Amino acid sequence: MAKTKPGKKDLDSYTIKGTNKVVRPGDCVLMRPSDTDKPPYVACVEKIEADHRNNAKVRVRWYYRPEESIGGRRQFHGAKELFLSNHFDIQSAHTIEGKCIVHTFKNYTKLENVGTEDYFV
Repeated sequence: MAKTKPGKKDLDSYTIKGTNKVVRPGDCVLMRPSDTDKPPYVACVEKIEADHRNNAKVRVRWYYRPEESIGGRRQFHGAKELFLSNHFDIQSAHTIEGKCIVHTFKNYTKLENVGTEDYFV
């Protein structure tokens, strides 16, 4: 894991604004898109840190929906299918809308009830 830069501090967790849901490194989250007509982006939180003004930032690794990839969505893709990318970014923690769960396909098929927060790779 990358070292924290001077003036920044690592955080163990972040509470999503307006909720009591706590996000920790390793959790999957839904990130608010700039275009409100689009569904939230899905990412895995790698690191949480705060700057000298206590503004929380998250380092995330993105998941993509098939339609966001070069090949596009195909008939065989599942409605909740995601691809794990090697694309990392640092985002304001305030853009986190909620938590989600990204399952393996095998575990996803074993779910008795698939919730809106359930996805698979």
